[in-house]
Amino acid sequence: MTLVIGLTGSIATGKSTIAKMFREWEIPVIDADYISREVVEVGEKAYKRIVDHFGKEILNKDDTINRERLGQVVFQDESERKQLNAIIHPEIRKKMLQQRDRYIEKDEEVVVLDIPLLFESDLFHYVEKVLVVYVDPEIQLQRLMERDESTEEEAKKRINAQIPIIKKKERADAIIDNGGTIKESRQQLKVLLYNWGVKRNLA
Repeated sequence: MTLVIGLTGSIATGKSTIAKMFREWEIPVIDADYISREVVEVGEKAYKRIVDHFGKEILNKDDTINRERLGQVVFQDESERKQLNAIIHPEIRKKMLQQRDRYIEKDEEVVVLDIPLLFESDLFHYVEKVLVVYVDPEIQLQRLMERDESTEEEAKKRINAQIPIIKKKERADAIIDNGGTIKESRQQLKVLLYNWGVKRNLA
């Protein structure tokens, strides 16, 4: 039986650090963000629908989608943002499930679905265990301001666009408290995987 873990968190909680640990242990990680870029490549079904709807003005000279130009359109108009999501989200989910099922067929011991908006998109049924990468909200705010060189107001606005990390913590099967050192987070993850019955060597 394959253990399917949904890895999530919130902006600036350090989810990518934990995803990297899984990869270092050669545990497959299916990355929703990476797939979101794949599905809008030239020739893909979602690409064609985006160009049909938004027009060729959002393309670069080489016919690839200019993400910045498309972003300007959808962030100014809520209905256009919903339209874009309606085009790309089904394609992302389809690819994620195809990849997940291939690993299950191969009888992998563990597979991780790295889904930033797992809670916001209500994708609990895709996974067996939900692992939330958590930091205290004060640390989250500080890290985001430092990372993006943004003001407190800008950082709070981005954080508030997601479900609060404390609410995600409450609904998780487990959390990694990522407020300390990388070594501490790695040790927490090792213990957690052991408790979930993962037998592989985690050096």
